[in-house]
Amino acid sequence: MSFANSLALLLIMGALAALPSSSVLLVVTRAATIDIKNGLATAAGVVSGDLIFMTMAILGMTALAEQMGTLFVVIKYLAGAYLIWFGIGLIRSRRNNTSTSEFIALPGKTKSSLATSFGAGLILTLGDIKAIFFYASLLPSFLDLAALTAVDIFVVSTITIIAVGGVKAAYAIGAGKASGLAKGFAFERELKMTSGGLMVGAGAYMLLRD
Repeated sequence: MSFANSLALLLIMGALAALPSSSVLLVVTRAATIDIKNGLATAAGVVSGDLIFMTMAILGMTALAEQMGTLFVVIKYLAGAYLIWFGIGLIRSRRNNTSTSEFIALPGKTKSSLATSFGAGLILTLGDIKAIFFYASLLPSFLDLAALTAVDIFVVSTITIIAVGGVKAAYAIGAGKASGLAKGFAFERELKMTSGGLMVGAGAYMLLRD
């Protein structure tokens, strides 16, 4: 894999990761309503899901993914249900004037909260089986899959982590800092209400889409 191809793949994946999506919304919301660490943990879960799909595409397992369609449908419904539940939690915390972490995270259990954030990002990503077909169509433009080497796989994995993880992490840090500035102001509760509504909408969309 040439340097030019690596750079092109990095730019393309970074640009796509920056587009508004349910994963961006989840990362931003968890960072803004809980803390930056939870946003970063969610981003790590998203990247892990992408790495799984990328590996399946490289290994030519798209046919297997089609046969496992039922499993991915179940994961999609779990991801959609989580988004709705998370959104309702934001709305309720706003109405009750309570901390979001009291409703969504486990009080006093930071590790559990981070694990939940990671799992949410992972499940959300795995719920989109179309991602594996995206990688299956994108990678042949940059790799000769017939002559694939361990170095190529390492390079693509590193690019995925840097591009997708870097963009999502930037969203998490930005949202967390913006939220920190909003603490104590009147619009903090409105932010929760709006974010909650968006999460419920994103979850409903995920459940209803084909």
